[in-house]
Amino acid sequence: MTETTSQSAPAPADSRANPRPEARVEQALFQVKRAVVGQDAMLERLMACALAGGHCLLEGPPGLAKTLAAKSMATVLGGSFTRIQFTPDLLPADIVGTRIYKPSRETFDIELGPVFANIVLADEINRASPKVQSALLEVMAEGQVSIGGQSHRVPSPFMVLATQNPIESEGVYALPEAQQDRFLMKVLIGYPTDREEHEIVHRVSVKPPEIQELLSVEQWQDLRAATSDVFVHDAIVDYAVRIVAATRRPAEFGLGDLAPYISYGASPRATLGLVSAARAMALMRGRTYAHPNDVYSIAADVLRHRIVLSYDALAADVSVEAILGRLLQTVRPPNITPNQTPTAGANTNTNAATATAPAPTTASQPANPATQPPVQ
Repeated sequence: MTETTSQSAPAPADSRANPRPEARVEQALFQVKRAVVGQDAMLERLMACALAGGHCLLEGPPGLAKTLAAKSMATVLGGSFTRIQFTPDLLPADIVGTRIYKPSRETFDIELGPVFANIVLADEINRASPKVQSALLEVMAEGQVSIGGQSHRVPSPFMVLATQNPIESEGVYALPEAQQDRFLMKVLIGYPTDREEHEIVHRVSVKPPEIQELLSVEQWQDLRAATSDVFVHDAIVDYAVRIVAATRRPAEFGLGDLAPYISYGASPRATLGLVSAARAMALMRGRTYAHPNDVYSIAADVLRHRIVLSYDALAADVSVEAILGRLLQTVRPPNITPNQTPTAGANTNTNAATATAPAPTTASQPANPATQPPVQ
């Protein structure tokens, strides 16, 4: 009896010590939801950005837990964390760092700024001047900062979570398009329901829950690696390409009435963002392959800040949300059908599916039949 117990015990212990990636993500989201009531879509998008290696811009009126959600997510993910409160008198050197002269040595020392952390919270980013906002361009795109002719790498993994208030017009500076394009997603936050607000009062008003760190930097890196391994069939890539192409040439997709309202469509960075975010959504949903619904569910968050509206759209009161709604309803996703044929030498994957693109395409990535969906 003693020998049998000692031989069978290590398996469950190892399972608890090394849970599946989707289980780790679920535990992390559960921990964040202890502090943030409702806003499930926002928290899911924040986690998707963390897994995909992107940055996230949160926009909504004051008091909707934007900062709380960002701080809670940073606590759960582990690593170093800094918060920068953007103000009109902020300077670029206050963010990235500067050179300081040392009279005793008659040399300059480099003092690195608060941007050198795994997670940087840029609170109320639209309150700083454009030159300060642009100081984040290099670090968000390249993961490095240039000071005094020298480049300094930021810690890895690195993520910027920014918040902004859309209802004020005085003392704020709208983010330039080049800056917004660096964010993988722009998430709009709405008011909670009456039931959720009732729960907020009971949970937060007396003693707010304390958030615990669940992941280490190494585990966060492992989750990003697992996200990169999610299989994306060429039909899914074609779907993402067609969605982005429809923002540039709407007439070719039967949306000619939208052409006067769009000055500039999304760039190829949007296509890369759709695919990487779809990988993250697939991992969070417990799959090793991306599904068209993964692309569809995050398309609006990836595209809404990359489309530049024309003056005709502003005059006609046509919003980006309305344009994206029409576009996503029109661009047809690949056809998905269940696979009923067991794979030889492997267990049948009940989540497997057959993807058929509207137009014939050729798969550009090899798939493991045991873990990836068979494709026609």
